[in-house]
Amino acid sequence: MADRDALPLPLEVRARLAELELELSEGDITQKGYEKKRSKLLGAYLPHPSGLEASLAHERRPPMAPSSASRYHRRRSSGTRDERYRSDVHTEAVQAALAKHKERKMAVPMPSKRRSLVVQTSMDAYTPPDTSSGSEEEGGQGEGTPTSSQGSVSMEHWISRAIHQGSTTSSSSSSTQSGGSGAAGRLADVLAQTHVGKSENHSAPPDVTTYTSEHPVQVERPQVSTVPRTTPKYGNAELMETGDGVPVSSRVSAKIQQLVNTLKQPRRPPLREFFVDDFEELLEVQQPDPNQPRPEGAQMIAIRGEPLGVVTNWPPSLEAALQRWGTISPKAPCLTTMDTNGKPLYVLTYGKLWSRSIKVAYNILHKLGTKQEPMVRPGDRVALVFPNNDPAAFMVAFYGCLLAEVVPVPIEVPLTRKDAGSQQIGFLLGSCGVTVALTSDACHKGLPKGPTGEIPQFKGWPKLLWFVTESKHLSKPPRDWFPHIKDANNDTAYIEYKTCKDGSVLGVTVTRIALLTHCQALTQSCGYTEAEIIVNVLDFKKDVGLWHGILTSVMNMMHVISIPYSLMKVNPLSWIQKVCQYKGKVACVKSRDMHWALVAHRDQRDINLSSLRMLVVADGSNPWSISSCDAFLNVFQSKGLRPEVICPCASSAEALTVAIRRPTDDSNQPPGRGVLSMQGLSYGVIRVDSEERLSVLTVQDVGTVMPGALMCVVKPEGVPQLCRTDEIGELCVCSIATGMSYYGLSGMTKNTFEVFPMSSSGAPISEYPFTRTGLLGFIGPGGLVFVSGKMDGLMVVSGRRHNADDIVATALAVEPMKFVYRGRIAVFSVTVLHDERIVVVAEQRPDSTEEDSFQWMSRVLQAIDSIHNVGVFCLALVPANTLPKTPLGGIHLSETKQLFLEGSLHPCNVLMCPHTCVTNLPKPRQKQPEIGPASVMVGNLVSGKRIAQASGRDLGQIEDNDQARKFLFLSEVLQWRAQTTPDHVLFTLLSSRGTVLSSLTCLQLHKRAEKIATMLMERGHLQDGDHVALVYPPGIDLIAAFYGCLYAGCVPITVRPPHPQNIATTLPTVKMIVEVSRSACVMTSQIISKLLKSKEASAAVDVRSWPPVLDTDDLPKKKPPQLYKPSNPDTLAYLDFSVSTTGMLAGVKMSHTATSAFCRSIKLQCELYPSREVAICLDPYCGLGFVLWCLCSVYSGHQSILIPPSELEVNPALWLLAVSQFRVRDTFCSYSVMELCTKGLGLQTESLKSRGLDLSRVRTCVVVAEERPRIALTQSFSKLFKDLGLHPRAVSTSFGCRVNLAICLQGTSGPDPTTVFVDMRALRHDRVRLVERGSPHSLPLMESGKILPGVRIIIANPETKGPLGDSHLGEIWVHCSHNGSGYFTVYGDEALQSDHFNSHLSFGDTQTLWARTGYLGFLRRTELTDASGERHDALYVVGALDEAMELRGMRYHPIDIETSVIRTHKSIMECAVFPWTNLLVVVVELEGSEQEALDLVPLVTNAVLEEHYLIVGVVVVVDIGVIPINSRGEKQRMHLRDGFLADQLDPIYVAYNM
Repeated sequence: MADRDALPLPLEVRARLAELELELSEGDITQKGYEKKRSKLLGAYLPHPSGLEASLAHERRPPMAPSSASRYHRRRSSGTRDERYRSDVHTEAVQAALAKHKERKMAVPMPSKRRSLVVQTSMDAYTPPDTSSGSEEEGGQGEGTPTSSQGSVSMEHWISRAIHQGSTTSSSSSSTQSGGSGAAGRLADVLAQTHVGKSENHSAPPDVTTYTSEHPVQVERPQVSTVPRTTPKYGNAELMETGDGVPVSSRVSAKIQQLVNTLKQPRRPPLREFFVDDFEELLEVQQPDPNQPRPEGAQMIAIRGEPLGVVTNWPPSLEAALQRWGTISPKAPCLTTMDTNGKPLYVLTYGKLWSRSIKVAYNILHKLGTKQEPMVRPGDRVALVFPNNDPAAFMVAFYGCLLAEVVPVPIEVPLTRKDAGSQQIGFLLGSCGVTVALTSDACHKGLPKGPTGEIPQFKGWPKLLWFVTESKHLSKPPRDWFPHIKDANNDTAYIEYKTCKDGSVLGVTVTRIALLTHCQALTQSCGYTEAEIIVNVLDFKKDVGLWHGILTSVMNMMHVISIPYSLMKVNPLSWIQKVCQYKGKVACVKSRDMHWALVAHRDQRDINLSSLRMLVVADGSNPWSISSCDAFLNVFQSKGLRPEVICPCASSAEALTVAIRRPTDDSNQPPGRGVLSMQGLSYGVIRVDSEERLSVLTVQDVGTVMPGALMCVVKPEGVPQLCRTDEIGELCVCSIATGMSYYGLSGMTKNTFEVFPMSSSGAPISEYPFTRTGLLGFIGPGGLVFVSGKMDGLMVVSGRRHNADDIVATALAVEPMKFVYRGRIAVFSVTVLHDERIVVVAEQRPDSTEEDSFQWMSRVLQAIDSIHNVGVFCLALVPANTLPKTPLGGIHLSETKQLFLEGSLHPCNVLMCPHTCVTNLPKPRQKQPEIGPASVMVGNLVSGKRIAQASGRDLGQIEDNDQARKFLFLSEVLQWRAQTTPDHVLFTLLSSRGTVLSSLTCLQLHKRAEKIATMLMERGHLQDGDHVALVYPPGIDLIAAFYGCLYAGCVPITVRPPHPQNIATTLPTVKMIVEVSRSACVMTSQIISKLLKSKEASAAVDVRSWPPVLDTDDLPKKKPPQLYKPSNPDTLAYLDFSVSTTGMLAGVKMSHTATSAFCRSIKLQCELYPSREVAICLDPYCGLGFVLWCLCSVYSGHQSILIPPSELEVNPALWLLAVSQFRVRDTFCSYSVMELCTKGLGLQTESLKSRGLDLSRVRTCVVVAEERPRIALTQSFSKLFKDLGLHPRAVSTSFGCRVNLAICLQGTSGPDPTTVFVDMRALRHDRVRLVERGSPHSLPLMESGKILPGVRIIIANPETKGPLGDSHLGEIWVHCSHNGSGYFTVYGDEALQSDHFNSHLSFGDTQTLWARTGYLGFLRRTELTDASGERHDALYVVGALDEAMELRGMRYHPIDIETSVIRTHKSIMECAVFPWTNLLVVVVELEGSEQEALDLVPLVTNAVLEEHYLIVGVVVVVDIGVIPINSRGEKQRMHLRDGFLADQLDPIYVAYNM
């Protein structure tokens, strides 16, 4: 420290500097302003040109040898959780623990953050908006000086070495270009080297990442360049599965590899026993450690304080005392207040206090309301709202209330309408029935005002009358009016507010007799005498400050010098100066004030503290206050401070003063100390630590029990049973001088104020009730009371107790502290998966870099793990000045927790460690050796279950006058229609405005198809059987081209055209389909043909390798010589190409027989006839969408109204308006169309109604899909358009897949689709268990429509291929005349998929040929009957086998996890999950500011843990629209995975959970 001051600085410069530091620490000025002012001040004295460089230059010097004083010059700090926590021993312990960790360093991958986020955490962005925020904070004194503890230097050294030797470029630089990946690779190398995975003393632990149990070995350096990388073939998504094909230099995967390696490290040994969570997924129950310490002492005996000596001249009540001094010695000073310069502002004498209090009492009772109806009567409650710098006005108002016999409720001044916690105070006032608030003139002027000058109603507050108590505003009481002064009785004297752990505010009532007895007990134990001078730095509205500085002082006619908090901020030494100036005998302070004085005292020569006989340390019950006391004594002993003067006390709102150390004259009797083992404490046992010295808690005694009180220690949970002598429990006190109740809450009052402790025999130890103090501790030898923590700060993690304060202390002991603010760390626990999990939140300094903070975070995790043997679930850093504050500047804990839980904390750094903390997950499922399919069948028969099979109506049996049946080929049907009904309109195409763009009659279509056939033969020179790619936008040209191909004997393939705005990504797919389908030519429109040959196209693909491109905009005039007629109906009619959601491109062969059977099946199911109109809003390129768009009208003769889905982006109402306008009864759409309508028209239903939109004629609205029905979407669609006449039963879904384009489709007749609820946990085990709606873990599944005519379904085991019983989950197999006849692929890997189209059951009916759909589902026979009177069999689709994830031996469907994630936060618009090397990766799209990105990480992790018992490995937050979705509205999860692993997503944030 000394080396910074190159020239000796004059005193006033030093004082100004100290003030600056304080302003900065409070957040009153910004870091920039501070630097500027500081360098200005020091400019003249520093040899260096800039103060900043100077301090940087010093940073690298070796630490100075610490002199005894300079040891305490360490980094200046404060806040309500500050130096109280600093203990050198503890800091050294933490450094040692970290040094131990150095050997087995955990390689924690650093999260990636988009640059915009990194930039925003720079200083300017976080200059606090209200610089007045009163955070108690330290400045930057000695920021750069190395610490005195040697351990930290070596720590620094190896960490900086690891980082510098590895990554020169910042690894958190923007991830858009992959240039940074090399550095990341190096970072991964370094981290991999610093981590040794061999652990000696463990037997092989269960490996998190694989199921084989192997010893983790030294992790190899990831090879950056030597992986042979072959270009992936089309659609082969399998490449990435094993991680073999992943380029390891890619930044993302190197980090994931690192994460996997870290997770392979040995964990604590697994635990054995389970409890059942309603079902067979067993959550492990923490088993008590057999070696845990147990209490061995005898049962404790309650300890009595000395008797309360009755002094003859003690007043009978506090008002009587005031009356006595006000009349006997009116000139005696009662209270001196200070201004912000430390000059006395005002002296309140006892005479003035007496007369003014009378005036206030009179005005409260007589001048509010009317004479008949006074607003306040004796016994009513009134609020006291006074600022912290005006104790005199508060004192007058308080005694005024006592004299008027009304009950004062002192509260904080509300600064804004939404202060942290102020709403809860409002609730307290409301429940106390407060209608009047007393306040001072200045405070009244400072309250926020509405436009007309009235004070607004604060959020949650009752309506209040604000009454100013200054004398000049009050009426003089009449001569004959005099307050009635009684002896103290059991009426309530005042109510003190208390904030609970959960943020709620309670009012503790204190009776007049308790108030008086408490003053007497304090007088006796502190030895107070008349006219003594007492310096008070504490808040005088509550707690120790109120009891000593307002109440007991008046009883003894003492003189209080009150030091406001605002003065302490400017001059931290002010209280010591006042003690010297006034020769104060007593001072009441917190450890914070002692610490501030240490920092500021420098070489003030004239300090003399020999007058002090007692220094009351109000927060002595915080075990960490001992370090401040020791340090203070160390420095000020030379200034006359005697060791025996320091008197820590313990207090609580409920029990008032619990214990206080007496000021003795005998300096030989040293105070009590205990060095306790943290390990023991976590089991609630007192063990004096001997062996380790690392994890210890040093506690000091807080003196002995209060006079007249009885104290015992009871077990914190369950019945209040006495503890043993070596056990930690809650201190309970039996005394007149305690709180009486929580106002208005009788139940809680009983549990706190009316406790009857019991001995081990079960007998109560006293007939009088005890009060719980909320303090944890024990009574040591000699009756000394020791406090080890508070009940409110207690966190019980897997059966062990940890105190939040201890964890704060450990975090603070991790050097270097320069990345976070000392006084601003919050520790609390959240409940996730049946256990408490620890969360640490700290404010990050604006000037620290990502790497610094991340390094600090990882070391905090290690330190807490070593010292407390507990894992931190989440560690979050937030920008400076953003945590909610309490009125006196500490961190508002419950508000912080609330923000964390609701996802509005907006951290700038997050580290989650669920892998280390969550040890109670169910055991991974071991797959049982499969029972043979035969025994399954027998088992089903024995248990009376039928084999799960079902079928639609039999096509052969149905008699109908279907003329089209006599033709084998669709081309013949078209020719027949062109002859018999030439002018019948088959197709109508709509524009985006809803007008008819074009239409086709039977004859027009026939003629057009003929011309196209001529063109194919003449210009294209094609043979029959050649393949032709049709690249058209959705419309009529596509249909004509399709029939043209049939007329020419060619095989058409419909291909979605490239998107003109997005050629680079869409054109390669077109090219791929053209190549894979071996198309001999491409038919298209003129515009698209130009696009295919454009400059942009040549950048994306090799344009020269296209087959001939024919454009059909100018057709030849003549018709072909003759139309082709296929010789055999089993030849190929067309190829159906599509990309599956897993990224596989597959072409399915459809024969003429299958095509006709398909059309007939749909005609029968939907009752389609030439007089019908059907509206179709689907993409016409594959599956059922293509069949409905191009084929069905020609077969059945109905009119199809075609609505291209892309037009809905321009006009979302287009589809529904068309349905209404054309009075359509049947309509088909896709999920993406339904979603567009739900989102785009949600607020427009009224205006649509006024435009005459009417959906009452619709009887079937079918969503065409190849997935599990999206119930939430169909239901919200039905609800939304119910007002427009849509019948809720009309909406249903269909189900098709690659092998069979439509298996189910809700037709016109038949029962409505049913919905069942299944247990999600059973599904993971491939079992179906039906549960009630709304039961936990229930999942609604809707039937996928009715099975089509001619379709047979069976459910088979995908592994053994045996048939399964009813309600068993298995693969859906289908036998049907419209099945595809096989894949058309070019790689000759048919062998792989050959069984997709022709499988046989391994048992039972082994003859039938089945096609495997690749989807899991189950059949269930319902109570409903279908048209033929048979019971109806419902098919429920659960999900695709390809998409299902095997994690922990169970089968998860991505959609279930995604649904849970989307529910967690309003800003998550979309989510996709995929597995990577047994890690679950969750990608969420964020709608909102990037500052919210990190809020999502804990929420997502918690939700997936709670609902699915899975630990999320990586959370990726991306922009809206990054998750790829295909035309059917399905997520392309494998594309997303490949993009993520190739580092192409440009994520906002990537978090790697440990």
